[in-house]
Amino acid sequence: MMKKIVFNFTMLITLVMSAGAFASTNNIERIEPGSWWVGMKSDRLQLMVHGDNIAAYTVDVTYPGVRIDSVATVKNRNYVFINLIIQPDAVAGSVDLLFKNGGKLITYPYPLLARVKNSANRKGFSNSDVILNLVPDRFANGDPRNDNVVGFTDRLNRSSNEAGRHGGDIQGIIDHLDYIAAMGYTAIWPTPLIENNQKNYSYHGYAATDTYKIDARFGTNEDFKRMVALAKQKGIGVIQDIVLNHIGSEHWWMKDMPMQDWLSFDGKFVATKHAHSTVSDPYASKEDQKNFTAGWFTENMPDMNQQNPFVATYQIQNSIWWVEYAGLSGIRVDTYGYSDTAFLSEWSHRLTDEYPNLNIVGEEWSLNPAIVSYWQKGKIHANGYVSYLPSLMDFPLNNALRNALVEDESMESGLSNLYKELANDSQYPNPSNLVLFEGNHDVSRLYSVLNDDVDLVKMALAYVLTAPRIPQLYYGTEILMKSKKERDDGAARQDFPGGWAGDKVNAFNGVGLTDEQKNLQNYLKKLLNWRKTQSAIHSGKLLHYTPDQGTYTYFRFDQHKIIMVVLNKNKISTELATKRFSEILGTHTNAVDVLSGKNITIEKSVTVPARSALILEVE
Repeated sequence: MMKKIVFNFTMLITLVMSAGAFASTNNIERIEPGSWWVGMKSDRLQLMVHGDNIAAYTVDVTYPGVRIDSVATVKNRNYVFINLIIQPDAVAGSVDLLFKNGGKLITYPYPLLARVKNSANRKGFSNSDVILNLVPDRFANGDPRNDNVVGFTDRLNRSSNEAGRHGGDIQGIIDHLDYIAAMGYTAIWPTPLIENNQKNYSYHGYAATDTYKIDARFGTNEDFKRMVALAKQKGIGVIQDIVLNHIGSEHWWMKDMPMQDWLSFDGKFVATKHAHSTVSDPYASKEDQKNFTAGWFTENMPDMNQQNPFVATYQIQNSIWWVEYAGLSGIRVDTYGYSDTAFLSEWSHRLTDEYPNLNIVGEEWSLNPAIVSYWQKGKIHANGYVSYLPSLMDFPLNNALRNALVEDESMESGLSNLYKELANDSQYPNPSNLVLFEGNHDVSRLYSVLNDDVDLVKMALAYVLTAPRIPQLYYGTEILMKSKKERDDGAARQDFPGGWAGDKVNAFNGVGLTDEQKNLQNYLKKLLNWRKTQSAIHSGKLLHYTPDQGTYTYFRFDQHKIIMVVLNKNKISTELATKRFSEILGTHTNAVDVLSGKNITIEKSVTVPARSALILEVE
């Protein structure tokens, strides 16, 4: 009996997921979300139904534990919003949605699925992880058959780094999960894989045309789900990149807008001035605040009006749907602060209420800790605003690190500013949950910014991986990939060598790499895999000392271990008297150099090699 039910239900899901023919003959073009689950924390579900004059139909449902709370129609008669209540005793199965118009009856089988065991308590990414950010179109081409797809006008063009699609895809990521795992990464953050059927410049994924569908040039929804499952088997969690603020100008909504105010400024282009401070500024004008959160990035990126409750509910459910459907370990939210502030409070609350241990990191691209910290959960605001967002990208510390390594040393520059920036942790409710990155898809590559100096790159990586943060690295940093010093997205998002058939250089197996590239790759691999077992790095405390003699010394420690880190920018080795650090070293006299494995004595002093990061496990 059980086998028969499972078989029929599987057939049902297949039918609904490919219901194009079914929809076109029954007035219903689509219902979103296309499926849901029993046993969710919230018993509410709002279905968006789109179809020719669908508002002329009455809606009914007869299914144990599921009832219609209300049905909302809007000015556009091609839309209906069905508010369902799914009671705790409801079981998985096919819920028949009955649409009636006179003598015409449409029966739409809606999949109500069983949740994976302990789904609500899934563990999100944390300080014990290291995240790899990659651009799927530029990482590896695992299936050339989807390089060009009928109905997608932006075609393969590897001659253009700036705008062309290069053919990287989900299968390419799957094919190289072993490389990612062997390097020591425990989480990956691909830039958006959602459909971006824009006329051009679609490879980056930040202009969605269907937020419930993986772009066919990357693969299918099932491919994405399979990738997440295979990654999990190798100890790698997947973080999905979500855009709440805007969509693409070719989104299917644009051909039949649900409501006039579905988009900000009633769908009329008004450019944002990117004034991040207006959200938290007690003196900011309402006009400036509205421009920041409602203004559009470009005419090709329509801004979502999240003050419309139907838009807000749609986006909240969409995010929950992907976490549940794909089995995600986290979410990264693009352009976080640009969305409506009240909506962001509700969105972050709903997500973390449904998944208490899920980590979510928002992008607030500001170098001001006061602006970044505004969004972190636990921050107390005079205006009473409450955020439930656990984490943010640490742009202030990233900027301080990059500058510190190339600036001359003084009281007001170089390592002193890196020290001072970390002291700004007093601004954050939970600074250790911030994500510190050496680079990402939006900034110039680390090697180029550090003047093609490998020693400085090693120091930067050592800092990111031992600082009290969740570390995130960018694909290609391990082999010294370059870009322009100023921002140039195309230059910073080049193809990873070895990801395409015929590549003369293959970074996955080392063929064609220079000795310098191999050296850095091995350096990072050793550091990443060492970090996996270091509780003092994951959750230990920090004690740091003001920079001295061109060096910066700090300690990570817990009840089990003390780890000493010294950054030395000098072009000669530098000897440091360890008496200065007696507060933490006490009577300890011996240590092990993590990278060389050598035992060294630290009773009176420690010698730090020139242009290096010395990492010691104190015995």
